[in-house]
Amino acid sequence: MNFLADNSNVLITGGTGSFGKAFVWELLKKYPNLSKIAIYSRDELKQWEMQQEFPRDKYPNLRFFLGDVRDKERLTRALEQIDIVVHSAALKQVPAAEYNPMEFIRTNILGAENLIQASLDNNVKKIIALSTDKAAAPVNLYGATKLCSDKLFIAANNIVGNRDLTFSVVRYGNVMGSRGSVIPFFLKNVKSGILNITHKDMTRFNITLKEGVNMVLWAIENSKGGEIFVPKLPSYRVVDVAEAIGPNCKKQFNGTRPGEKIHEEMITASDSMNTFDLGKYYAIIPEEFAGIVKTSKNIYLKEDTRFKKVPENFSYSSGNNIDFLSIDSIRKLIRENINSDFVPF
Repeated sequence: MNFLADNSNVLITGGTGSFGKAFVWELLKKYPNLSKIAIYSRDELKQWEMQQEFPRDKYPNLRFFLGDVRDKERLTRALEQIDIVVHSAALKQVPAAEYNPMEFIRTNILGAENLIQASLDNNVKKIIALSTDKAAAPVNLYGATKLCSDKLFIAANNIVGNRDLTFSVVRYGNVMGSRGSVIPFFLKNVKSGILNITHKDMTRFNITLKEGVNMVLWAIENSKGGEIFVPKLPSYRVVDVAEAIGPNCKKQFNGTRPGEKIHEEMITASDSMNTFDLGKYYAIIPEEFAGIVKTSKNIYLKEDTRFKKVPENFSYSSGNNIDFLSIDSIRKLIRENINSDFVPF
């Protein structure tokens, strides 16, 4: 089934964020005849600014809905006639979550449940929820709320009844250049001559915005329901990012922040029992589904090959990754993906 057919209606929660705007551009480029693309978010200024980028006379299939995922009634109304939902709305800043835990619970957990219930009350066919590496073995409140969100979306497949509706999750690492991430922080501070680093051994996964968008498009067309998809990504050492951006700067180590890991993990050893290698991606599959796919052909890659099970006790961490970005590679990616006046090379 081609989910992104000409008559499909798509809604993006948190659609005025970095991902949402990039996703809309890609939809308009690849699927110009979609019936409707709805942007759902709570920030009226960002919606107004986005409407200037996408004027109604040029993009008549775009719609803008002011609303919060905390508001189930508004979500239910916004989802009328929607076929596909990409759920990117979330509160995301780790230190803010530690200080304001209930706000993150209301948006990331209760908001996810509101979306599930509103989807069940409409004729939505597919939900793809965006997650984070911090949801695997979480040590901070933000990661814990996203783990709960992931669990809610996966479990929602058990209550669809006879509806033609599936829920899946896409989990990936830090988006290069996203707000609050380390690269914009270093770029902003490089002229000071001092770059503050939390820990000398810290590593992170890296994904570009375009790679994240393409993965979600792939998941829309290929997910069957109940999967957590994880991309195979390179890692970087934060000290290498600092060296790439400010080779002549003093590197100052200040210690980890509350709720911060040295290495991020996207697949834990506990997940390995139900994790399969799809080639470009991994898929963590629920136990009841895993028993079926172990003996079936590869339903994702459209090939008559068996699923490749990952080894027992396999884990996928930014620290144990076999693929690390060099300093030169980091500079190249920054030049290609960061639109900033602060880029010094």
